[in-house]
Amino acid sequence: MSDYMIRGTAFSGEVRFFAADTKETVEEARRIHNTSPLCTAALGRLLTAGAMMGTMGKSESDIVTLKIDGDGPVKSITVTADINANVKGLIYNNNVELPLRADKHLDVGSGIGKGMLSVIKDLGLKDPYVGQTALRTGEIAEDLTYYFAESEQVPTSVALGVLIDRDMTVKAAGGFIIQLMPFASEETITSIEKKLSEFDSVTNRLDAGEDPEQIMRQLLGDIYVEENININYRCNCSRDRVKKALVSLGRKELQTMIDDDKNVNLHCDFCNKDYEFTVDELKEIVNVI
Repeated sequence: MSDYMIRGTAFSGEVRFFAADTKETVEEARRIHNTSPLCTAALGRLLTAGAMMGTMGKSESDIVTLKIDGDGPVKSITVTADINANVKGLIYNNNVELPLRADKHLDVGSGIGKGMLSVIKDLGLKDPYVGQTALRTGEIAEDLTYYFAESEQVPTSVALGVLIDRDMTVKAAGGFIIQLMPFASEETITSIEKKLSEFDSVTNRLDAGEDPEQIMRQLLGDIYVEENININYRCNCSRDRVKKALVSLGRKELQTMIDDDKNVNLHCDFCNKDYEFTVDELKEIVNVI
């Protein structure tokens, strides 16, 4: 995949930013989950946010999970990402279709509806950090902006977008997160607010051939890019991990499966892979427990 993101600072360190081009990642998710345009946009926005937020971690083992639970027909979306911008996601209802909004854009907000946004950070501690905020619009970018303000007390601007082509594939996708440091001056804040008010949309810019760095320079002026990170849709499931999950069921449950005398098929919802275990393989697993 050719997707990537940049992260860095601007205004002499008063601002930090993350900006991503996620076209191929979102297209891979669309292919895996066979999503309708509205669901592609909803899942793609959260995948883009997840990829950027995953890189905010400090350790290689850190994992961030973004979960949306709404009362709209989409119902729920879950995205998980690591510090290296490997991201995966799933959507409860993959085939929601609603009339376009008055501005001719996909009505993601109505698809998601009212509910909760949860951000779960597994930092290797005894218990994960869980932050929650009520969905304000269901459009995802605005909801994450409120999350950062309420749960992390960080003034943040989040922009996310997915542009669907006529053949229902992904034409452009990406986003950015701009955050103010506590010592940001009023002059810096005013400058950024003015630029953001004049900004059209991240997908328009990406579709026009601009890259994340160009978009950030338009919004923030001189920037310092600390890192360029490849983004990939990557599920970490494997036959070995599924086998370990079977072991965790215990001898009694496994013996019940064996007594049924049928092969067991386990499915990964993130990547749609199936793992089949024969009765003989189940017996081998029981023997080593």
